[in-house]
Amino acid sequence: MYRIADPQSHAPQPSYVGLLLEAAEQAARAVPPLWPLATSVAVNPFLGHTRRSLAQASAWLRRSGGARATMPRAWYRDRIAESAIYESDLHAAWEAAPPAERPQPFERFLIDIRHDGADPVPHPTLAEMAAVPGGTDWPSVVADQIGSWAGSYFDAGQALWAAPQGQGAYAGWREQAGRDRTPEIHGLAGFRAFVGTAPSTARDAIAVSAARLGLRAEAAERYFERLLMSLGGWAQFARYQRWQAELASSADDTLVELLAVRLLWEAALWELGGAALRERWAEAARIYEAPMRPGQDCCIDAILQHAAEIAEQRRLVARLHAPVVSAAATAPVAQMAFCIDVRSEPIRAAIERVAPGIRTRGFAGFFGLGTAHRPHAACAGEARLPVLLRPGLTSDDGGDPHLEALDHANARGDRAWGRFKQAAVSSFAFVESAGFVYAAKLLKNTLGLAGASRKAGKPRFHPPLPQRDAVDAAERILRAMSLTSDFAPLVILVGHGAGVTNNLHASALQCGACGGHAGDVNARLLAGLLNDPVVRKGLAERGIDIPAETVVIGGLHDTTSDRIQLFHEDAAVPVPLLAAVEQALAQASVEAAVARAARLPRAQGVRQILARGRDWAEVRPEWGLAGCSAFIAAPRRRTAGRSLGGRAFLHDYDWRADADLGVLELILTAPVVVASWISLQYYGSSVAPGVFGAGNKLLHNAVGGIGVLEGNGGLLRGGLPWQSVHDGQRLVHDPLRLTVVIEAPTAAISDVLARHDEVRALFDNRWLHLLAIDEGGNVAWRYAGGLRWQPFAQEV
Repeated sequence: MYRIADPQSHAPQPSYVGLLLEAAEQAARAVPPLWPLATSVAVNPFLGHTRRSLAQASAWLRRSGGARATMPRAWYRDRIAESAIYESDLHAAWEAAPPAERPQPFERFLIDIRHDGADPVPHPTLAEMAAVPGGTDWPSVVADQIGSWAGSYFDAGQALWAAPQGQGAYAGWREQAGRDRTPEIHGLAGFRAFVGTAPSTARDAIAVSAARLGLRAEAAERYFERLLMSLGGWAQFARYQRWQAELASSADDTLVELLAVRLLWEAALWELGGAALRERWAEAARIYEAPMRPGQDCCIDAILQHAAEIAEQRRLVARLHAPVVSAAATAPVAQMAFCIDVRSEPIRAAIERVAPGIRTRGFAGFFGLGTAHRPHAACAGEARLPVLLRPGLTSDDGGDPHLEALDHANARGDRAWGRFKQAAVSSFAFVESAGFVYAAKLLKNTLGLAGASRKAGKPRFHPPLPQRDAVDAAERILRAMSLTSDFAPLVILVGHGAGVTNNLHASALQCGACGGHAGDVNARLLAGLLNDPVVRKGLAERGIDIPAETVVIGGLHDTTSDRIQLFHEDAAVPVPLLAAVEQALAQASVEAAVARAARLPRAQGVRQILARGRDWAEVRPEWGLAGCSAFIAAPRRRTAGRSLGGRAFLHDYDWRADADLGVLELILTAPVVVASWISLQYYGSSVAPGVFGAGNKLLHNAVGGIGVLEGNGGLLRGGLPWQSVHDGQRLVHDPLRLTVVIEAPTAAISDVLARHDEVRALFDNRWLHLLAIDEGGNVAWRYAGGLRWQPFAQEV
């Protein structure tokens, strides 16, 4: 057994310290954020790599996390064998690759893809090198020790004894670690004393620990990223806290402090292992100095991935160009604006088949109203807007304040009762004495017979919007929706949500544009705005004339059952019109549910679809956004009547009505970026489920109210559960990077990209693909990077 020396015996030079801290910041920016369970939204796990090509990102991820950035090569060979990928697709992808990432010649590339590439192997950490066979599994010990502390430190109300929150993460860990004998029980003698004499600040601890390990500045960023990857979801949640602070124009150092904690463990183990380990580590540390250049396997797999995406684009364009039978032109009786979520596409198609007099369109699900909404009897507001933005408005449910006060008190009592049921002393006695009483309650909930909670009032802006602001918001939103004339008698704004039970990732099935909440609030707020006579008068003065007989109401599409609820009580809708629309929607819902049942395991007809959301044991109540592969911004006539398989985000856009191209800029910088996050989260959870996925739902345990563990310990897991992308036998999500199709002049699109470097990087490095539709309605151009375009060649 080895004893640890004074951790401050290695004093680094100031210039070295500066380089280390900059490396720590760079490594922190490479970590994707993880939103808590209550508001979980899709996050691009490759967020820190979007300025690299897929081959370059693959090289980084293989070494920093042992993660794949593409599918195993056999997956591509199978698609080639079944003619889903043509040789022309392979050649196009090979030709499009940068010369340095293109195996030569093409014939050699065709031979190489017959053989499997090497499995990714991460660079070793010192903890992994210290874990000798038959000895202590130090990586697991470190993960468990940091995880148990982090679960208490980050706790959001679940833990009965949470760690003190009045100090930083590094200081809080030092205080806890100075009392914990567990590392010494595992053989790390003197660990508490080592922690006690460690530097008092995280930044000093990083510098001293890195110097002790002999880490050169050239290797620091790669080594720090490797350590942060080893922390899994804990690093990602700390990155979320930094994200939130940056949105509020503030700062948060929790992620850097976590890095300091992880580095101190490395420094402690460096003392434990003796001369042999130090010698092996000195050699291993040098591999972090080498640039992360993609090897041949990374280059081949990146080309194969691009070929699969070119093939999907070929099929998409064929569907868009296919002739359809146009319905006779008639004045619409109703217009329905749905969230662009891919789950809206099948129900929209069903509605238009059943009732040609109902026209549908797509728009971002928060309907342009970024509000912090306080639900009935809640203590705090919910940010109902994309996580890239900050709320600029506030709203509430507008209920009776006396009833709300009573419900708020009842809710506090329920929370106290819940804590009593979970308490270490009282929980067992409670289960023994009252467990059977809950059998009837569980049965009623399962059968959907539970009593309804008190109904909240109609959502309202609180405080009310000033008149000018209200008119400005209404005009901006209608122009962004390309809805400025030809209003139908009934306009329905349809948000969406998922009615599910016993699902820790329920918020991931809600509206991502609404911050992981249902979209009904935003829809009803906008409907109230557009029904306001003062707002309508102001709109008319700006050239948008909503007829007096037009009524606007909100709606909610339940994506689990495919039923649509209309909030007709918010406005006076003519009874015959309302009845006709509700009848059409009911029929369309049945059609959409029947079609969706074919994709869901054990789903046999509409009845089983309706039951899935109430089933406490159902791990796949719906597929969410699995399958998403395209984003189309064009007039509805380009996609109407064409079956897109629930794979496309459909955003209505008419560039001819976009005088200053402000709407085009908004689409490219907001909905497209949100859709890319969704697409790449499904992609990452499919190609690298062990690193970017949440694991098996059957083994999940919630921790801290913020995330899940797979089992009883270990690392916090981010991303999607395996059951969200896999049906038990095969993947249900094709891991393809999103193809964006826009009907607009290429010069206009390039002009927007030139002003937004971060968005342009997504397209230049092919984390997104970009196609353009010409004035004749044909996909005619492909973005080639560097603000260059090339003709789109459609293979037959």
